[in-house]
Amino acid sequence: MKKHSDVVFRPLFKLTEYLIIIMLLIIPIQIIVFSIAPPPDSVLEFFELFRENAFLGLLSLDFLYLINNTIMIVLYLSLFIALYKEKPVTSLIAFVIGLTGVVCYYGSNPSFEMMTLSKKFFEARMSDQIIYIAAGEALLAGYSGTSFNVYYVLNTICLLLFAYILIKSPIFKKSVGYWALASGFFMIIPSSAGMIGLIFSLLSLIPWVVFIGLLRLEFKNKFSL
Repeated sequence: MKKHSDVVFRPLFKLTEYLIIIMLLIIPIQIIVFSIAPPPDSVLEFFELFRENAFLGLLSLDFLYLINNTIMIVLYLSLFIALYKEKPVTSLIAFVIGLTGVVCYYGSNPSFEMMTLSKKFFEARMSDQIIYIAAGEALLAGYSGTSFNVYYVLNTICLLLFAYILIKSPIFKKSVGYWALASGFFMIIPSSAGMIGLIFSLLSLIPWVVFIGLLRLEFKNKFSL
Protein backbone atom coordinates (compact mmCIF):
# COMPACT_ATOMS: atom_id res chain seq x y z
CA MET A 1 0.00 0.00 0.00
CA LYS A 2 1.33 3.41 -0.95
CA LYS A 3 2.05 6.04 1.64
CA HIS A 4 -0.53 8.82 1.82
CA SER A 5 2.06 11.45 0.87
CA ASP A 6 2.99 9.45 -2.24
CA VAL A 7 -0.63 9.40 -3.39
CA VAL A 8 -1.25 13.08 -2.64
CA PHE A 9 1.83 14.22 -4.57
CA ARG A 10 1.56 11.68 -7.38
CA PRO A 11 0.58 14.40 -9.95
CA LEU A 12 3.69 16.38 -9.00
CA PHE A 13 5.95 13.37 -9.51
CA LYS A 14 4.24 12.61 -12.83
CA LEU A 15 4.75 16.24 -13.92
CA THR A 16 8.41 15.99 -12.94
CA GLU A 17 8.81 12.94 -15.18
CA TYR A 18 7.65 14.89 -18.22
CA LEU A 19 9.62 18.00 -17.32
CA ILE A 20 12.81 15.95 -17.05
CA ILE A 21 12.25 14.82 -20.65
CA ILE A 22 12.07 18.48 -21.70
CA MET A 23 15.26 19.18 -19.75
CA LEU A 24 17.01 16.28 -21.47
CA LEU A 25 16.04 17.82 -24.82
CA ILE A 26 17.15 21.33 -23.87
CA ILE A 27 20.73 20.33 -23.04
CA PRO A 28 21.75 18.98 -26.49
CA ILE A 29 19.82 21.76 -28.26
CA GLN A 30 21.78 24.40 -26.35
CA ILE A 31 25.09 22.63 -27.10
CA ILE A 32 24.22 22.39 -30.81
CA VAL A 33 23.25 26.08 -30.97
CA PHE A 34 26.51 27.14 -29.29
CA SER A 35 28.52 24.90 -31.61
CA ILE A 36 26.88 26.07 -34.84
CA ALA A 37 26.49 29.73 -33.87
CA PRO A 38 28.89 30.70 -31.04
CA PRO A 39 27.76 33.73 -29.00
CA PRO A 40 29.11 37.13 -30.10
CA ASP A 41 32.09 38.66 -28.33
CA SER A 42 30.90 42.25 -28.09
CA VAL A 43 27.80 44.32 -27.43
CA LEU A 44 27.69 45.60 -31.01
CA GLU A 45 27.79 42.05 -32.35
CA PHE A 46 24.92 41.10 -30.03
CA PHE A 47 22.92 44.09 -31.26
CA GLU A 48 23.56 43.03 -34.86
CA LEU A 49 22.55 39.47 -34.07
CA PHE A 50 19.29 40.56 -32.47
CA ARG A 51 18.49 42.72 -35.50
CA GLU A 52 19.16 39.83 -37.90
CA ASN A 53 17.63 37.01 -35.82
CA ALA A 54 16.04 37.90 -32.48
CA PHE A 55 15.39 34.27 -31.54
CA LEU A 56 19.01 33.25 -32.13
CA GLY A 57 20.03 36.27 -30.07
CA LEU A 58 17.91 35.00 -27.17
CA LEU A 59 19.37 31.51 -27.52
CA SER A 60 22.90 32.99 -27.48
CA LEU A 61 22.12 34.50 -24.09
CA ASP A 62 20.88 31.24 -22.57
CA PHE A 63 17.16 31.80 -23.04
CA LEU A 64 16.67 28.03 -22.86
CA TYR A 65 18.24 28.01 -19.40
CA LEU A 66 15.40 30.22 -18.20
CA ILE A 67 13.09 27.34 -19.11
CA ASN A 68 15.53 24.81 -17.70
CA ASN A 69 15.77 26.59 -14.35
CA THR A 70 12.00 26.85 -14.08
CA ILE A 71 11.92 23.07 -14.45
CA MET A 72 14.58 22.88 -11.74
CA ILE A 73 12.16 24.43 -9.25
CA VAL A 74 9.71 21.58 -9.79
CA LEU A 75 12.52 19.03 -9.70
CA TYR A 76 13.84 20.36 -6.40
CA LEU A 77 10.32 20.42 -4.96
CA SER A 78 9.77 16.79 -5.95
CA LEU A 79 13.07 15.73 -4.39
CA PHE A 80 12.25 17.66 -1.23
CA ILE A 81 8.85 15.99 -0.85
CA ALA A 82 10.19 12.52 -1.70
CA LEU A 83 13.07 12.79 0.79
CA TYR A 84 11.52 14.93 3.53
CA LYS A 85 10.53 12.08 5.86
CA GLU A 86 14.02 10.60 5.81
CA LYS A 87 16.13 13.77 6.19
CA PRO A 88 13.70 16.64 6.88
CA VAL A 89 16.25 19.29 7.85
CA THR A 90 18.81 18.49 5.15
CA SER A 91 16.19 18.20 2.41
CA LEU A 92 14.57 21.50 3.47
CA ILE A 93 17.93 23.28 3.46
CA ALA A 94 18.76 21.82 0.05
CA PHE A 95 15.41 22.94 -1.38
CA VAL A 96 15.66 26.48 -0.01
CA ILE A 97 19.25 26.88 -1.20
CA GLY A 98 18.40 25.53 -4.64
CA LEU A 99 15.32 27.74 -4.97
CA THR A 100 17.33 30.81 -3.94
CA GLY A 101 19.97 29.95 -6.50
CA VAL A 102 17.41 29.65 -9.31
CA VAL A 103 15.90 33.02 -8.41
CA CYS A 104 19.37 34.58 -8.62
CA TYR A 105 19.78 33.23 -12.13
CA TYR A 106 16.69 35.05 -13.41
CA GLY A 107 18.26 38.33 -12.33
CA SER A 108 21.55 37.56 -14.08
CA ASN A 109 20.14 36.65 -17.51
CA PRO A 110 20.03 39.73 -19.81
CA SER A 111 18.48 38.15 -22.91
CA PHE A 112 15.32 40.26 -23.21
CA GLU A 113 17.04 43.42 -21.98
CA MET A 114 19.66 43.06 -24.73
CA MET A 115 16.92 42.55 -27.31
CA THR A 116 15.26 45.79 -26.20
CA LEU A 117 18.57 47.69 -26.20
CA SER A 118 19.34 46.40 -29.69
CA LYS A 119 16.09 47.80 -31.02
CA LYS A 120 16.66 51.15 -29.32
CA PHE A 121 20.27 51.28 -30.52
CA PHE A 122 19.33 51.06 -34.19
CA GLU A 123 16.49 53.55 -33.73
CA ALA A 124 18.70 56.10 -31.96
CA ARG A 125 20.75 58.87 -33.51
CA MET A 126 24.44 58.06 -33.92
CA SER A 127 25.37 60.51 -31.19
CA ASP A 128 23.08 58.70 -28.72
CA GLN A 129 24.05 55.13 -29.61
CA ILE A 130 26.94 55.14 -27.15
CA ILE A 131 24.37 55.18 -24.33
CA TYR A 132 22.95 51.85 -25.43
CA ILE A 133 26.40 50.34 -25.92
CA ALA A 134 27.30 51.30 -22.34
CA ALA A 135 24.03 49.81 -21.07
CA GLY A 136 24.77 46.61 -23.00
CA GLU A 137 28.27 46.40 -21.53
CA ALA A 138 26.76 46.66 -18.04
CA LEU A 139 24.32 43.85 -18.82
CA LEU A 140 27.05 41.57 -20.14
CA ALA A 141 29.16 42.27 -17.06
CA GLY A 142 26.26 41.16 -14.87
CA TYR A 143 25.64 38.14 -17.09
CA SER A 144 28.55 36.33 -15.45
CA GLY A 145 28.71 38.49 -12.35
CA THR A 146 27.60 38.18 -8.72
CA SER A 147 24.06 36.88 -9.33
CA PHE A 148 25.25 34.22 -11.74
CA ASN A 149 28.02 33.03 -9.45
CA VAL A 150 25.67 32.93 -6.46
CA TYR A 151 23.24 30.89 -8.57
CA TYR A 152 26.00 28.48 -9.58
CA VAL A 153 27.44 28.00 -6.09
CA LEU A 154 24.05 27.62 -4.39
CA ASN A 155 22.88 25.07 -6.95
CA THR A 156 26.10 23.13 -6.47
CA ILE A 157 25.52 23.02 -2.71
CA CYS A 158 21.88 22.04 -3.28
CA LEU A 159 22.87 19.19 -5.60
CA LEU A 160 25.52 17.89 -3.21
CA LEU A 161 23.05 17.91 -0.31
CA PHE A 162 20.44 16.05 -2.32
CA ALA A 163 23.14 13.62 -3.50
CA TYR A 164 24.00 12.86 0.14
CA ILE A 165 20.36 12.18 1.02
CA LEU A 166 19.82 10.04 -2.09
CA ILE A 167 22.85 7.90 -1.26
CA LYS A 168 21.53 7.35 2.26
CA SER A 169 17.93 6.80 1.15
CA PRO A 170 16.47 3.28 1.25
CA ILE A 171 13.88 4.33 -1.37
CA PHE A 172 16.14 5.45 -4.21
CA LYS A 173 18.91 3.46 -5.84
CA LYS A 174 22.31 4.59 -4.57
CA SER A 175 23.51 5.03 -8.15
CA VAL A 176 21.16 8.01 -8.48
CA GLY A 177 22.90 9.76 -5.61
CA TYR A 178 26.38 8.89 -6.86
CA TRP A 179 25.69 10.38 -10.29
CA ALA A 180 24.35 13.52 -8.60
CA LEU A 181 27.50 13.64 -6.49
CA ALA A 182 29.69 13.34 -9.59
CA SER A 183 27.85 16.21 -11.29
CA GLY A 184 28.10 18.34 -8.14
CA PHE A 185 31.84 17.68 -7.95
CA PHE A 186 32.42 19.12 -11.43
CA MET A 187 30.23 22.10 -10.56
CA ILE A 188 32.50 23.15 -7.70
CA ILE A 189 34.32 25.50 -10.08
CA PRO A 190 31.84 28.02 -11.59
CA SER A 191 31.60 28.13 -15.37
CA SER A 192 32.54 31.82 -15.22
CA ALA A 193 36.04 30.93 -13.93
CA GLY A 194 37.75 31.01 -17.32
CA MET A 195 38.63 27.98 -19.41
CA ILE A 196 38.87 25.58 -16.46
CA GLY A 197 35.40 26.63 -15.32
CA LEU A 198 34.03 26.04 -18.81
CA ILE A 199 35.64 22.59 -18.98
CA PHE A 200 34.30 21.58 -15.56
CA SER A 201 30.86 22.92 -16.50
CA LEU A 202 30.77 20.80 -19.66
CA LEU A 203 32.04 17.74 -17.78
CA SER A 204 29.30 18.17 -15.17
CA LEU A 205 26.68 17.74 -17.89
CA ILE A 206 27.59 14.08 -18.47
CA PRO A 207 26.77 12.82 -14.94
CA TRP A 208 23.92 15.34 -14.71
CA VAL A 209 22.16 13.82 -17.74
CA VAL A 210 22.60 10.33 -16.27
CA PHE A 211 21.38 11.55 -12.87
CA ILE A 212 18.14 13.12 -14.07
CA GLY A 213 17.52 10.20 -16.42
CA LEU A 214 17.79 7.74 -13.54
CA LEU A 215 15.78 10.05 -11.30
CA ARG A 216 12.97 10.10 -13.85
CA LEU A 217 12.85 6.30 -13.81
CA GLU A 218 12.76 6.32 -10.00
CA PHE A 219 9.82 8.74 -9.95
CA LYS A 220 8.05 6.71 -12.61
CA ASN A 221 8.55 3.33 -10.94
CA LYS A 222 8.11 4.26 -7.28
CA PHE A 223 5.93 7.34 -7.01
CA SER A 224 3.73 7.60 -10.10
CA LEU A 225 2.15 4.15 -10.36
